[in-house]
Amino acid sequence: MTQAETQKLIEVRGLGKMFTLHNQGGIRLPVLQAIDFDAARGECLVLSGRSGTGKSTLLRCLYGNYLATEGTIRLRDTSAPGEPWVELSNAPEQRVLKLRRDVIGYVSQFLRAIPRVSALDVVADPLQQRGASHEEARARAATLLERLNLPRRLWDLPPATFSGGEQQRVNIARGLIGGHPILLLDEPTASLDADNRAVVIALIREALAEGRALIGIFHDEAVRDAVATRALPLQPVAAANA
Repeated sequence: MTQAETQKLIEVRGLGKMFTLHNQGGIRLPVLQAIDFDAARGECLVLSGRSGTGKSTLLRCLYGNYLATEGTIRLRDTSAPGEPWVELSNAPEQRVLKLRRDVIGYVSQFLRAIPRVSALDVVADPLQQRGASHEEARARAATLLERLNLPRRLWDLPPATFSGGEQQRVNIARGLIGGHPILLLDEPTASLDADNRAVVIALIREALAEGRALIGIFHDEAVRDAVATRALPLQPVAAANA
């Protein structure tokens, strides 16, 4: 195995995704077609293209939320002996859940907060799932929330009532804390002011220096230019009839 092959964490070949609109006469809506790319340790691959080209859909396919219509998505399971490759399309549900716990993280645009759970524990949870003690996970969570300038008075409160920017900072901290080798980012800085965008840029650069592979959508051009190592342009796909 070459050095380039050992660095690669994601391999996508011929990926396609089509939605069938059953409430509109079974119209088929192709969103992705013939997508090919690899992503390696230390890379930040930025998905580019206008609205409607399937950027968020691609992230959801990579996370296993959407099942690809065609093609393959292979992830390297860095948590297992020998770091075997796993094909998402035929992986059992428990295998996918294990990959999400140990290998692939996701920062969406919106925080799906658990009712009555404090912001500190929301952030700490992924690290605890990976075996850290309650105290260690909360200490790491506090460090991240402090870096992201979330006021201490909010740490012990449930984040459901926070502002959009405050919720997004909790979301980013939760996504980064687990140390997942692969991290998907869907507009992580969309609700942030300039100071907090700068913090997120620094955190992303640190994740890259640690050898993590990042795939993201960044509509903020300055943020995109600051973190991208290369881009994957996506094009609209022509609609298909039923």
